[in-house]
Amino acid sequence: MAAAVHEPEVIRDKAEMRAWSRHRRAEGKTVALVPTMGFLHEGHLSLISAAVAASTGPVAVVVSIYVNPSQFAPTEDLATYPSDFAGDLRKLAATGVVAAVFCPPDLYVRGPSAAGASGGAVSCLEDAGGHAHETWIRVEQLEKGLCGSSRPVFFRGVATVVAKLFNVVEPDVAVFGKKDYQQWRVICRMVRDLDFAIQIVGSEIVREADGLAMSSRNVNLSDEDREKALSISRSLMDARTAALNGSNHSQQIKDQIVQTLTEAGGQVDYVEIVEQESLVPVERMDRPCVICVAAWFGKPLRFLRRAVGLWAVAASRAGRSWVAKQSTMEVLPIG
Repeated sequence: MAAAVHEPEVIRDKAEMRAWSRHRRAEGKTVALVPTMGFLHEGHLSLISAAVAASTGPVAVVVSIYVNPSQFAPTEDLATYPSDFAGDLRKLAATGVVAAVFCPPDLYVRGPSAAGASGGAVSCLEDAGGHAHETWIRVEQLEKGLCGSSRPVFFRGVATVVAKLFNVVEPDVAVFGKKDYQQWRVICRMVRDLDFAIQIVGSEIVREADGLAMSSRNVNLSDEDREKALSISRSLMDARTAALNGSNHSQQIKDQIVQTLTEAGGQVDYVEIVEQESLVPVERMDRPCVICVAAWFGKPLRFLRRAVGLWAVAASRAGRSWVAKQSTMEVLPIG
């Protein structure tokens, strides 16, 4: 039976959002936050279901829609990130469970430019001076390597905006997809280290029919690039099979993946096998670990990443195909 349509309340002001959450909590409800950058798909909607499932008793689900400028480098696709706010509201209403949508025009303090006298708008937070935003959160070790090597400002921006959302929405529960595995680990560590009294829920990934991870940026993939992207999934499944059959030398597995991607026409950025929680590289897959892959297919900005986790009783595969980024994960039993 389809859920009844329920129009969520649209909130743009930070003070109003904070007051709304406190009122819901006074009513005895759990406030559950699902942070997004909009252009929603079934993967996002699965996060909403996870938020409801993680909450005991009455729940007030808040979905934030905010394209965070501080996680984009100047060469990335901030200006062209896909958007369909009206469509997003229709999808959220159709769930029947979203109580509010938080869509602030900006979450950062903006100030005059470094020159100070132009009076013009600040186009980049990095260039802001005067009274502009200058406080950042760094999860120093987990943000190193993998995506952090090629995107040096990304995790700083993610950790900071998530902390700001937590301070404004004041949720009891927050749900994140594991498709961005390193990002998920960064957020979990930040919450632990800074004593946020928030339950963090990691949700598994929803995939397209052809196996590609659902992503807002999939609309930018050509049919040819999409087909090539699937070679990453195939290489990781081959690696998983080899590992489960006893081949646990990391370098052998990495060499196998590089060969598969190169033969498919990919340009490999990195292939790493890291410990599941610390993300430290391992020489042998004799502990919970994750295989992380980044490669280019097609045009230079078409960047595809996937990761596969292997441990004692289960394996998970995550993938990302990206005209900036995207990924997917599923849990697969062993034996």
